[in-house]
Amino acid sequence: MSRFMTRRARSPRPGAAVVGAALVFALTACGSGSDTDAASAPSSSNSAAAPEQGVVGRAAAQKVVDTYEKVNNQANAALDAKLLATVEGGQAYAMDQATYALAPTWSAKDKKAYRKPFYYRDRQYVIPAKGSWFAVRATSSEDGHSSVLLVFDKADGAYKMVMSVWAEDGQPLPKPALDAHGLAEAVDPAAKVGAFAPADVGAAFDDLYATGGAKAGKNLATTKPVDEAAKIYRDSTAHGTADGIATKRFFTKTPADTSVYALRTADGGVLALFPVAHNQEQLVKEVYRSSRELVPTDEESTLGAHRGPVITDVFQGQGAAVLTAKATKVTAMSWQQVDSH
Repeated sequence: MSRFMTRRARSPRPGAAVVGAALVFALTACGSGSDTDAASAPSSSNSAAAPEQGVVGRAAAQKVVDTYEKVNNQANAALDAKLLATVEGGQAYAMDQATYALAPTWSAKDKKAYRKPFYYRDRQYVIPAKGSWFAVRATSSEDGHSSVLLVFDKADGAYKMVMSVWAEDGQPLPKPALDAHGLAEAVDPAAKVGAFAPADVGAAFDDLYATGGAKAGKNLATTKPVDEAAKIYRDSTAHGTADGIATKRFFTKTPADTSVYALRTADGGVLALFPVAHNQEQLVKEVYRSSRELVPTDEESTLGAHRGPVITDVFQGQGAAVLTAKATKVTAMSWQQVDSH
């Protein structure tokens, strides 16, 4: 997992002819640290009942995470996307392999810091009774104040880390509901909870970029990630980009991996982890096309963009939302630019 992914909603880069934003370190890596079994604290008084294993046994889950931690750190040190692919898949890998591709744009200091191993602490294994995947709640060895939820699912016949979402700084992730055996409940992503099903939240969030929330996005509750996305749309509509010589528009896109993961929470809601994606198009206004052109940022150039009248950036992301009968609240979001042309 890339340690350059931010734990909070990240605005897409300002784009061509604008100085690129500084690299942001997000504390994401697998970790050897104290393991706490989520199944050791059942929420029912029937804890004396014969234990059930669930999707995977705790020992097996711990081995999967230990392996991921080791290989992830090796891959980060070598910027080896093929090695990372042996333990990572889904939306997470689609984002992280692009992070590796952007390594030539990093400073020497950032490259050195990136290669330093880091780990997850205080792991809690969240193992559903049924399904194909399990999750791990943890904190980072670099910052014990923020918590992350990692999802491991079967890919190419083996468990791989496929999605990870950090809670907002200092805020805990919702606690999962556990049965008498300490097992979590995986929720059908297509099942509606109030205004949305978990599988619908990603498209609603992307609508904030594309229309400012004129369609599905208007039904999302107001949260920091929602406000930031809506503001990006308003600013692009009002001011364009490249000192006003170009327009900036966003178009919804199918995520690299469309898998959605959802868990019942202890308070009766649903925690959903979902993918998002969009294209950002910068286009020189017709009146300027004979004399002006867009100059790609270092990141855009590295990903394939060239000087010209139009630059299209592709972003992949992942987020978390809490769904109840009354509201759908997007609580965390991270983005990675994965292509530019």
